[in-house]
Amino acid sequence: MTPDKLVCFAHGKESGPWGTKITHLAAIARERGYDVLSPDYSHSHDPGERVRQLLELKPQARVLVLVGSSMGGYVSAMACEALAPRALLLLAPALYFPGWDSEPRGIPTICSVVHGWHDDIVPFERGLRFAQRNSASLHLLDSDHGLNDRLDDLALIFARLLDRAAEGA
Repeated sequence: MTPDKLVCFAHGKESGPWGTKITHLAAIARERGYDVLSPDYSHSHDPGERVRQLLELKPQARVLVLVGSSMGGYVSAMACEALAPRALLLLAPALYFPGWDSEPRGIPTICSVVHGWHDDIVPFERGLRFAQRNSASLHLLDSDHGLNDRLDDLALIFARLLDRAAEGA
């Protein structure tokens, strides 16, 4: 049965489906009546393979929200054209790297990017570039790549995105 509202997470290259950020954000989604899906992509470090895995899952809902962190941000952004989510949240998205630098398509109008000023893995300029090209809201935080020290800020940004996604449903 297709859920009414669904958040589908995509974790980063070195993390897992129920890391600190996803666990924290999943609780917020559930509080707002969303079902939650967090696939395990750890079998592959190939971003293209991870995109294919997400597309094969075919997550569907009246209100679909994709959330991706780091490489998961790439996965979620690249899946937008096929999955047509209502909203997208990218956390330190690993976009525009050589070999996987295609411009994502089908980005929803409800879109937020969060990046740390001190990210030494994915430069914040990548998030800025994506946000500018897609007219997305951009939140630059005094944090590193993991953003785990800013869970309260992430919670506020995510809650607002979920509320906006549900408003028009």
